[in-house]
Amino acid sequence: MGALVTTKIPGVRKLFSGKVRDVYGVDREHLLIISTDRISAFDYVFPNGIPGKGKILNGISNLWFSRIKFIKNHIVETDYQNFPAPFRDHPDQVADRSVLVRRAQRIDFECIARGYLIGSGWKDYMATGEVCGIRLPAGLELAQELPAPLFTPATKSKSGHDINISIETMRKKLGIDVADRLGELTLQIYEYSREKLRRSGIILADTKFEFGFIGNEIVLIDEVLTPDSSRFWDAEEYRTGISPVSFDKQIIRDYLEGTTWDKNSPPPPLPAEIVEKTMEKYEEIRQKMRAAQ
Repeated sequence: MGALVTTKIPGVRKLFSGKVRDVYGVDREHLLIISTDRISAFDYVFPNGIPGKGKILNGISNLWFSRIKFIKNHIVETDYQNFPAPFRDHPDQVADRSVLVRRAQRIDFECIARGYLIGSGWKDYMATGEVCGIRLPAGLELAQELPAPLFTPATKSKSGHDINISIETMRKKLGIDVADRLGELTLQIYEYSREKLRRSGIILADTKFEFGFIGNEIVLIDEVLTPDSSRFWDAEEYRTGISPVSFDKQIIRDYLEGTTWDKNSPPPPLPAEIVEKTMEKYEEIRQKMRAAQ
């Protein structure tokens, strides 16, 4: 079966098409979100997708949404057969890859938790000795565990690269109370899930969450702890000083680092071998997460 990279529900207007998810309006209070098989890296979506990826992402998110009890989320229904018409009439596009959710006023910041020094955090540290304005000890190695998990927000961008910012910048935009509450929730979810994943030999290196308001209440939205939004490492293979063996799209990032693509122009299609390896890693982490619960 091929990858589902575009969706179209007859008679319904698509409100938004993101890097992975297509969002449709249902009524004044609800949205329907479809996780496609699109794949992105370095903030660009690739022409070809990863077959079945959206179903894996949707299943993983729903698993964590159902387990995280200390904050409300936007989920209303996960079984497409209970969706309103005409959505339930298109199982080829919605079955096992869609959720009916409450509309929320999205908070336009990525809320990132970092437990290890990798990715853009490592690049910032090498350049400044800091990550998002937070001073770290000298002499840390690539992939080293941080003295304590960090909350490092980033701006959300509809196109192009998200930009790491300081907590102070976030406080100025949202107010101290809201920004600090987002930081608390981000680290609470990270620490809860990190401990669960350790039971299955998985290191949760970092992850990002999105939040929104329903009324005056902050709720968890979008996706949770998927290979698209997180770095998962094999604990048995973990070493500092190298990019660890991972269960996410690091395969794609590593491949791209060895190509001539400049990361600032439309990307080329991914080779079939990279697509297949990514599919295998996504399925492997889904199975390990089920065991961790």
